[in-house]
Amino acid sequence: MEINTLKDLDLKHKTVLYRADLNVPMNNGRIEDKTRIERLVPTIKYLIKHKAKIVVLSHFGRPKGEFEREFSLAPLADALGLALGGIDVKFALDCIGDEVKASIKNMEFGDVLLLENLRFHAGETENSDSFIEQLASLGDVYVNDAFSCSHRAHASIVGIAQKLPSAAGFLLQDEIENLEKVLDNSQSPICAVIGGSKVSTKLELLHSLIGKVRLIIIGGAMANTFLKAQGIGIGKSLYEDGLVGAAAEIMKAAKDSGCEIILPSDVVVASEFKEKTRCEVVPVENVAKDKMILDIGPSTIAQIVLKLNNYKTLIWNGPIGAFECRPFDVGTISLARSVAMLTSQGNLTSVAGGGDIVAVLGIAGITDSFSYISTAGGAFLEWLEGKKLPGVAVLSKKVA
Repeated sequence: MEINTLKDLDLKHKTVLYRADLNVPMNNGRIEDKTRIERLVPTIKYLIKHKAKIVVLSHFGRPKGEFEREFSLAPLADALGLALGGIDVKFALDCIGDEVKASIKNMEFGDVLLLENLRFHAGETENSDSFIEQLASLGDVYVNDAFSCSHRAHASIVGIAQKLPSAAGFLLQDEIENLEKVLDNSQSPICAVIGGSKVSTKLELLHSLIGKVRLIIIGGAMANTFLKAQGIGIGKSLYEDGLVGAAAEIMKAAKDSGCEIILPSDVVVASEFKEKTRCEVVPVENVAKDKMILDIGPSTIAQIVLKLNNYKTLIWNGPIGAFECRPFDVGTISLARSVAMLTSQGNLTSVAGGGDIVAVLGIAGITDSFSYISTAGGAFLEWLEGKKLPGVAVLSKKVA
């Protein structure tokens, strides 16, 4: 698909509505990973250079259509300014209305203004006509750099793009080009690491991958559902009871198609999920009833790394342990470092996507060691599934 890019827009002395994704991981008001902010910089600097007014639109968290202080974008204005070299990014207390229009009118060309959380208005997720009109009236052109949100048919993703001259920013363009290059021209054999907590969010992906890859490594809490489907006791571990049957079906389909699935052979267990709690490594068949599985064990890591030596391309989505809490980040980080080493040696093409895995790679200090890292989560999954993303489709060049 050929899409409109920044070079297709007349930007000089125009007000650009710039859709970013500033939904970054925060802990007690501190940004834990700035990757999504830093990757917006090339586009914003380009817009500044071309004498545009840059009005930044974003969501943060999942407020229910009304103001909730914990989801305010206010703290992100300074972080964005610092990423841009210390410029002053102004902040508006809303994303629509006369006061916002007045703030935009008072901007100089080259200024950057961040608007308040789009999802404080129900019209954003509802893609309502009235909200679209109010947003579109704020600017002259629209630029989407939020690939990570482009699987959503929301007002700021699809609605504005249908009202104004529109194009992809450098980040969205970069995401698409790199994913196409890695996934469409990937060297065989291909394997996938799929983690996270829920099978329910990745059922379609797993079924899709079975026909495309020769090996799927399943970790995270979602692996517990698969272990349960094999009749293995998982103690008090998190799993999805209603999807045990679906997990069994996936394993049968994989076997029938010649796709190998690896589940943990040993696991790290503890009585409770908290920082630095007492834990132990046990064979997966020996999980006590009062214990929960929180990470993969060293034997599983060694088995996976040995397998990876036989593959040319790896796709990774989701952590394979409860990485938010030490020491249950060890499995994910250890495997990530092995993947990074194989990649740096030229033996493996590696692509990872999703906010959690981006954060893990940042913690491990190996963000630059993968072939490509996507900032997207849900959009990355749907791209892998071969789905059409509405936020990308709406930017396609029109054929006369």
